[in-house]
Amino acid sequence: MRIVVGFTPAGTTDIAARLLAEPLGRRLGQQVVVENRPGAGGNIGNQVVAQADADGHTLLMQTISGGAINYSLYGPRMPIRPEELAAVGLMLRVPNAIFVTPALPVRTLRELVDYAKARPGQLNIGSSGAGTSLHMTGELLKLEAGIDLTHVPFRGAGPMLQETIAGRIEVAVDNLPSVIGHLREGRLRPLAVTTKERTPAMPDVPTTAEAGFPGVEATAWFGLQAPARTPRPILQRYSDELNQIIREPDMQRRIADLGGMAPALTPDGGTSPETFEAFIRAEITKWSEVVRRSGATAD
Repeated sequence: MRIVVGFTPAGTTDIAARLLAEPLGRRLGQQVVVENRPGAGGNIGNQVVAQADADGHTLLMQTISGGAINYSLYGPRMPIRPEELAAVGLMLRVPNAIFVTPALPVRTLRELVDYAKARPGQLNIGSSGAGTSLHMTGELLKLEAGIDLTHVPFRGAGPMLQETIAGRIEVAVDNLPSVIGHLREGRLRPLAVTTKERTPAMPDVPTTAEAGFPGVEATAWFGLQAPARTPRPILQRYSDELNQIIREPDMQRRIADLGGMAPALTPDGGTSPETFEAFIRAEITKWSEVVRRSGATAD
């Protein structure tokens, strides 16, 4: 059995899949492998799973990018449609972090905005790919703050973080789990998180609203999907297993340490195929408006 990840290793999508693979395999009594198929903001992984046999042996670790943003960002060039994937369940939600290379002489989001306004077009802002929530968070920041930053997309969080640590990218956005170690150890400087409330994982880092930019709000999410033809009993079985796994105390601790939050789509704080499907539809609608306002493209 495989969980397909549409991004490179070391990013949050990969971290989430590997967190899930071991306990899921243990509960199912079989090996679960993570298969990285990066490219096109998660679209290659989407296509691999949409075209896979619907026998329950292939799942997709879906993201806000491939599951919502890309449908409007890529438009007619999007290789699949939402109905080609079936919802299993939401695994976790995480803040995005806005941060800078320590060489940049700014320590707050307001200072970054002032610095960028004095240097229009001179600062680069990195993301793990065009169309990701990281790209769109950067676009929201540019819109709300009225600044001109040059977007530099990478093929994953790993290479983007390396370039930012080296100082070749001045500003970047990443899901908190994949950057939190660098932020805690001082290799990168956090300016804000993009959720309404501060994250317990980094309680000293203000929210974008506290920094004066309440419109820059984006919560990344990660969940399981399967080929659309997968039988309903299989989808429900995987959803039930996912609920049990994310309720395990050890898994809750690991998710919280990464800055993640529980799914909370059902009254008991869990998830289901129906609630995740409705959630995805709402996200597609929300982010299509952001893409329209920003004028962002996948190029």
